[in-house]
Amino acid sequence: MKKFTLSVLLALIALLTFAQDLSYYLPKGYTYNPAIPTPKQVLGYEVGEWHVTHDQLVMYMKAVAEASDRVIFEETGRSYEKRPQTLLTISSPANLAKLDQIKADRAKLREPGSSVDIQNMPVVMFMGYSVHGNEPSGANASLLAAYHFAAANEIASELENIVLLLDPAINPDGLNRFASWVNSHKAYHLNGDPAGREYNEAWPRGRTNHYWFDLNRDWLPVQHPESRNRVRVFQSWLPNIHLDFHEMGTNSTFFFQPGVPSRVHPLTPKKNFELTEKIGTYHAKALDQIGSLYYNQENYDDFYYGKGSTYPDVQGSIGILFEQASSRGHLQESANGLLSFPFTIRNQFTANLSSYQAAKEMRVELNQWMKDFYTEIKNETTADVNKAYIFGTQSDDARSFHLADLILQHDIKVFSLNEDVTINGQEFKKENSYIVPADQPQYRLIKAMFETRTTFEDSLFYDISAWTYPMAFGLDYMALNSKILNLASVSPVDKNSFTLREGQVIGQPGAYQYAMEWTDYYAPKAAYQLMKAKFLVRVSNTEFSTEEGKTFGRGTLLIGKGESGMDDLAFHSKLQEIAKMSTVDIHALTTGYTSGANLGSTFMSPLDAPKIALLVDGGVDSYEAGEIWHLLDQRMNIPITLLPLDAMSGANLSRYNVIIMADGNYGRLGGSGANAIKSWVSAGNTLIAKGGAVRWLIQNEIGNFAQRMVDNSEKGLQKSYADYDNATGAKGTFGAIFKANLDITHPIGYGYQEREIHTFRNDNFFLEPSSNPYANPLVYTQNPLASGYLHPSNLPGLQQSAVIRVSAVGRGRVIGFADNMNFRAFWFGTNKLFMNAIYFGQVIDGGTAR
Repeated sequence: MKKFTLSVLLALIALLTFAQDLSYYLPKGYTYNPAIPTPKQVLGYEVGEWHVTHDQLVMYMKAVAEASDRVIFEETGRSYEKRPQTLLTISSPANLAKLDQIKADRAKLREPGSSVDIQNMPVVMFMGYSVHGNEPSGANASLLAAYHFAAANEIASELENIVLLLDPAINPDGLNRFASWVNSHKAYHLNGDPAGREYNEAWPRGRTNHYWFDLNRDWLPVQHPESRNRVRVFQSWLPNIHLDFHEMGTNSTFFFQPGVPSRVHPLTPKKNFELTEKIGTYHAKALDQIGSLYYNQENYDDFYYGKGSTYPDVQGSIGILFEQASSRGHLQESANGLLSFPFTIRNQFTANLSSYQAAKEMRVELNQWMKDFYTEIKNETTADVNKAYIFGTQSDDARSFHLADLILQHDIKVFSLNEDVTINGQEFKKENSYIVPADQPQYRLIKAMFETRTTFEDSLFYDISAWTYPMAFGLDYMALNSKILNLASVSPVDKNSFTLREGQVIGQPGAYQYAMEWTDYYAPKAAYQLMKAKFLVRVSNTEFSTEEGKTFGRGTLLIGKGESGMDDLAFHSKLQEIAKMSTVDIHALTTGYTSGANLGSTFMSPLDAPKIALLVDGGVDSYEAGEIWHLLDQRMNIPITLLPLDAMSGANLSRYNVIIMADGNYGRLGGSGANAIKSWVSAGNTLIAKGGAVRWLIQNEIGNFAQRMVDNSEKGLQKSYADYDNATGAKGTFGAIFKANLDITHPIGYGYQEREIHTFRNDNFFLEPSSNPYANPLVYTQNPLASGYLHPSNLPGLQQSAVIRVSAVGRGRVIGFADNMNFRAFWFGTNKLFMNAIYFGQVIDGGTAR
């Protein structure tokens, strides 16, 4: 009887899934302009019947804009896969005719004392859907939002007072990847079995962008084109409300903000929480009317400013996160009954409508709040003893440039130095140092970028607890008081013309050898091009000086013609080309008779060009694998092979001299895979492993590594059951910054000039240092916490443990990392440690690795 009832119910739900027309979604009491096409008229199917692909989504948005005088369609940029990022601006025809004026008026909200007509100013609401591509109910709900706001006759007059910005797919590439998967595996007779292939998409899944990055963590770092284009729209409009549509586990219900009150960043005013809570009453009322379950003020937080729901909060806007239980495909069994795709879309669209209602009714209050927000900032900057922040490096233009460029993306003024300055004994060079004044509208965002924080109201974090940018970029920096700031001669940096300085060859053709220092961020990029041109490239393992008095440090590359077959002029010209594109200077040397060591010394080791395989698929952490792929492919222009774990058994490993294993579970390789890798390393190659990959090496006795264990179990006879989640959750390390000591004479430390370095970690994998003191090029200090939250039970795991440890296997080297050197693409300060492992693993002395 139960089986019969379930089968009938499944059949009915399947029929309903295909039978939903617009009446299932649209609110009661509205009539619609027949000139505006419905989604089905353009796409050929009802909303929710299939997952919309990105090209279909763009096609519909264009069709709506062409048919409606309320809508303007524009392309704001392109993704890595060259899919268009689109934006619909929806308002009254009168407002659409004066958008520049509306933007100009809104910009005055950031100017305390400016004259602004709050009473008559339109409210602006940004609607961003499916930043995670496999959370598709948002993007599919955008079809309904576009139709309703373009076609509903009854809202025509309301649009005189509101501007809607609709981004239908924040992550075009991920959305398309996921839609292709679920549509390819959809049956015409659904059964909802969670074990079905439709609900279990292939690695790396559709959550992320082309390089497997979570774009919802990139609002502040803005390292990807999708984010830069989106932030540019945000800064040009300054929306009052920013909607962020997501999905969560299938067995959940529906969440809307505010989140946990104690997990709000201290720089976010309490008024923001109050307004978010007030807007939440609109969502509750709307969801009550359709009978959907929901909750708020649980699970989610508002701490990290790099998320779409939190980035607005530090800028006078109200960010609102929506989390809908995901059907993942078209119909799936859940703890709350059968969950259909149309149902998930309806909840998202209903929250979209309730947000519109809140914006409409709270228009004056929201505009007044934004004005008050920036008025309060003026008072705060006056009281703050820190009037500016200065940052820079002694010898690397690129890292300073990239931080300045990042800051500029957020409508923050940055100034360059006109002269070298020395402050409290620290020299800042004009070529690569910048000043960010605190006295500007984005004061709170600036503080969030530069502050260090180690005490917190709550010890649980939905995302990272620290992101201090000068530490992430490995830069010297300090806060300045007004007296010091006024002494500096500076010039404003123009965001539109700001570019990285081109490299050059210093010296004339016909040189004895050429030398390229390893201190520049893009030195690895240049090195690969030198090797690709078949030049002889050697690395200096000691310092040396020229007759002119210039000293070159360890890691300097020496460049000869090698097998290129070029004459002096062609050789010099090619070097000039490489220097220019990589922003690295190359120096002509007139003699090999240098002091410290001659250029023919045994301290100069020939280098082989890296031939890299990155293991992917299976249990590999796609985030970390993507960060490595992005670093090599986008920044360093180095080709790599993405080698699936299942392909290892049939792969010719001899074509690679570097294999990289990101964090993850490598059990799928089995004993045969372990033997193949061990044999490959022993032949003289370099294996690079991080976190879980190092655990796998330990289990398979590849190299000499040991994990340090800590005891963070709960003690005592009895503790409150209600405290369990908080007590255990606080013991995770979800993202903090730590201090470590680097051996800058070790090949892993080449190019660094200071021993103290900041690293980032977001897990509790601790690595014991080797008993061979030469095999530990990077170790934590005794008091390692620099910024962020660390549970006291984890401190012993970090104190003087290894961040990087090197082991010899036969003639090869295995380099183990405890921390992520490439975190979210903005951790520029430790990228070079990872690149050094790739380039210089081959020259590490065997005696130092045993």
